[in-house]
Amino acid sequence: MKAYQQFHVLPTLPQPLERLRELAYNLRWAWDADTIALFFRMDRDLWEATGRNPVALLGAISQERLEALAQDDRFLAHLRRVGEAFDEYMRAEAVWYDRCHPSGSTEPCVAYFCAEFGLTDCLAIYSGGLGILAGDHLKSASDLGVPLAGVGLFYQGGYFRQYLNADGWQQERYPLNQVDQMPMTLVRDAAGNPVTVTVEDPEGPVHLHVWLVQVGRISLYLLDSNVAENRPEDRSITGELYGGDQEMRIRQERVLGIGGVRALRALGVDCKVFHMNEGHAGFLAVERIREARADHGLSFEEAVEFTRASQIFTTHTPVPAGIDLFDPALMDRYFGNMYAELGVDRERFLALGRENPEDPASPFSMAVLCLRLSSHANGVSRLHGHVSRRMFHTLYPGALEKEVPIGHVTNGVHYPSWISKEMAELFDRYLGPRWQYAPADAKVWARIREVPDEELWRTHCRRRERLVAFARRRLAAQLEQRAAPPSQVRQARQSLSIDALTLGFARRFATYKRATLLLHDPERLVRLLTDPERPVQILIAGKAHPRDHAGKELIRQWLHFARDERVRGHVAFIEDYDMAVARYLVQGADVWLNNPLRPLEASGTSGMKAAANGVLNLSVLDGWWDEAFQPGLGWAIGGHEEYADREEQDRVEASALYDLLEKEVV
Repeated sequence: MKAYQQFHVLPTLPQPLERLRELAYNLRWAWDADTIALFFRMDRDLWEATGRNPVALLGAISQERLEALAQDDRFLAHLRRVGEAFDEYMRAEAVWYDRCHPSGSTEPCVAYFCAEFGLTDCLAIYSGGLGILAGDHLKSASDLGVPLAGVGLFYQGGYFRQYLNADGWQQERYPLNQVDQMPMTLVRDAAGNPVTVTVEDPEGPVHLHVWLVQVGRISLYLLDSNVAENRPEDRSITGELYGGDQEMRIRQERVLGIGGVRALRALGVDCKVFHMNEGHAGFLAVERIREARADHGLSFEEAVEFTRASQIFTTHTPVPAGIDLFDPALMDRYFGNMYAELGVDRERFLALGRENPEDPASPFSMAVLCLRLSSHANGVSRLHGHVSRRMFHTLYPGALEKEVPIGHVTNGVHYPSWISKEMAELFDRYLGPRWQYAPADAKVWARIREVPDEELWRTHCRRRERLVAFARRRLAAQLEQRAAPPSQVRQARQSLSIDALTLGFARRFATYKRATLLLHDPERLVRLLTDPERPVQILIAGKAHPRDHAGKELIRQWLHFARDERVRGHVAFIEDYDMAVARYLVQGADVWLNNPLRPLEASGTSGMKAAANGVLNLSVLDGWWDEAFQPGLGWAIGGHEEYADREEQDRVEASALYDLLEKEVV
């Protein structure tokens, strides 16, 4: 991978518009509707063409347009209003953390490590639920005033962009992230040189630069190996998210864990607690053991206890197959030179990550490492907590399963990032502003009954119309990309209905999520979709991992079903699922469908985003829905059953799903 060569092509901002740069480089705009409206009014077409990226917008807009805006008193008034709101947000003192910890420090005290962060459409360093959750975590921490610093990796290739070939088979492309057009800055020292940290690999040191992404009040630091001093194979370590083989994975995780701790030290960020959000970040614990020995002269066992007290682990994985496992020989290659520095022999070190410490052939598990080196561990829903205690029971000899020290903190979502503008305005009118700043206040939400049914329904219908318009544009563009006949493109622009009951299904196409459960009885589905008295349509989106051929086959099956003349116009697959697509779907669908194999959905948050917009959930009792479901607030597919026979489970639950749709939902 080539080193970056940056060209700053930003036009000169007239003095009255200088604040635009500060607003563009702080991601608070991503969840503030008024700031988005400000950039939108600068140039509507360019805003969309740049992927709703204010930094790229400022680099592409004409000087003439900027000069005109600098003379436009209406735009300047809007800019002043946005700037004042931004200043008030950044200096706010009566936020949740200050109220709970009036004498607490505002300096970062929690380091939040994650392999991916989904913050906004134009910062493509996420793949799915883990990254979206991490991004929402940072935004919520900013709103609440939690003194937290994020640590991740900057992937020049990001995660893949999806398109489908004529047969409906997923294809991938990896456009490079253009750093000079992204809302982040290279961290430099007092002399103006890039801050650089190193991680020692078997072939020599890997040099890492650090990028800063400002997320409201929160700083996110992203490590980048695409540095000119590195060998080509080292520059590619942070090339792609979840790309490459196991050796590439261990190299990425060393950069995240070891490099991340060293970056915080180099920047003078003195965090007291280190949070490992999934096992990818586990090597931070190894680096902190090394530090504790070097700084305090501790033995290995003392250093383990010293660092464990300030480390937290969140597991998101409900099945052993989802855990990173490294061969002992690979561990020797990348950690053999650290054994002496850690004051430990090979077997004792590898035992930290072995499910059975006595088995020399056992692979090194990142989840086991994190559990052994954390003082607190949690799953991401109540049910997932039970699953995790069962899955890791053998690590705690003599303990009953219920005594395994893994709790749960059910995932959540950052409401302002996912609620539609219309719904937010409705909440403002009837709930007041506290719905954003005090979401746990039951008195605020008691006012929801004051919203007139007619007004709520009109608001939702407008969002469905917007979703249909978006889907039509995307479907037409997809067909044009595949060189489809003009007649098909025209048909796509008229497909779907603004009045039909709209089901939404959007998520990663992993096989356990059973994306094709609704296709179990195609004829029954055809009848359901095409009932002239009660028409139904379904919009689908999602990506399969590039190496998951079974997941790709599920996508292909939906594409082939959608081409059935009987359901044409009732089924649409929207390619290249990302945060922008997700927002349209969770805001505009009528019913949100989720039918994973219970209990393999650790939490799931797309249904939460839909519910925040007044969309009803139709879901298997798994993840968050297992504890949130109440009769009258959506539907449950099946009960709490778990099956030994997968085919039998699919048959029973597909039948239950059809029954619910036919008799209750539609």
